[in-house]
Amino acid sequence: MIQIFNEPPQGLQTAPHEPRIIAAGYQIAVREIDFGTVHDKDTLMLAFLKGLALRDTFGRNWDALYDVLTDPEQLNPRYALILCDYTHFKKRHPHLARELEQVLLDAQQNASEHNRSLWLLAEEPDHDPNGW
Repeated sequence: MIQIFNEPPQGLQTAPHEPRIIAAGYQIAVREIDFGTVHDKDTLMLAFLKGLALRDTFGRNWDALYDVLTDPEQLNPRYALILCDYTHFKKRHPHLARELEQVLLDAQQNASEHNRSLWLLAEEPDHDPNGW
C-alpha cells in the first residue's frame, strides 16, 4: 500500500488507519476538525476555531478560513487536517460541504504553489473500506 504522506496532497483523501502516528513519523503537523457537532456555518467555523486553536479574533467566514489555511506563520509547511466524521457531515449538509471543500482545495492549491503541503484527510468513526 502506498503511504499517503509519500505523495503530494491530492484533494480530499480518506485518512489512513492511525493517521496521527503515521504523520508524526513523517514530521507532519496534524490538527483535527470535528464535524460531529456541525449543523450550520456558525458551528462549522467554531469547529475550525477549536480544531486549529485559533484566537477569538478569527473572522469566522470563508475568507478568514482561507487566510488561516494559507498563512505560513499560522501553519507548519507540512500539515494535515483530519476531518473527523466528515462523510456524515457532507451527507447532512451538502451545500455547506461544497462551499467548505472549495476553500480547502483552494488553500491546498495555494500551499502547493508555495512549496508547502496541506493534506485533507476524512476520517470516519466506523471505517468504510469502500471509501466515499
